[in-house]
Amino acid sequence: MSEQIAYGRTVTVDMEFGEAVERVKSLLQEQGFGILSEIDVGKTMKAKIGEDFPPYLILGACTPQLAHRALLAENQLGLLLPCNVVVQSKDGKTVVSAVDAQKMLDIVGNPELRDIARDANERLQVVIGQVSA
Repeated sequence: MSEQIAYGRTVTVDMEFGEAVERVKSLLQEQGFGILSEIDVGKTMKAKIGEDFPPYLILGACTPQLAHRALLAENQLGLLLPCNVVVQSKDGKTVVSAVDAQKMLDIVGNPELRDIARDANERLQVVIGQVSA
């Protein structure tokens, strides 16, 4: 069962980290998202500061049609894109989280972004809801 957090939605899944990453990528693709970036936080921490960090991957997901509409409505919105989805190992479990696009875009104060954020959230919630199915 997923849980709402202050700035997103999260779910703990009963699968290995790598399996969860592949499942999330597949579900994102099914919902029309492409992966623009992958940030391996553990690898980066080890390389940059020599510290070990549990597996933690940030996926920068984007739906081109929604991004296009959003950027037309708010030219500087690239500062808040893409929608991030995180897969991490935490306390021996795998946790998948997705940003709440509505809360993120509300800070802009542009009402034209509401429907776009709602659409993005609906798609992201499908991913979170199905990742453990």
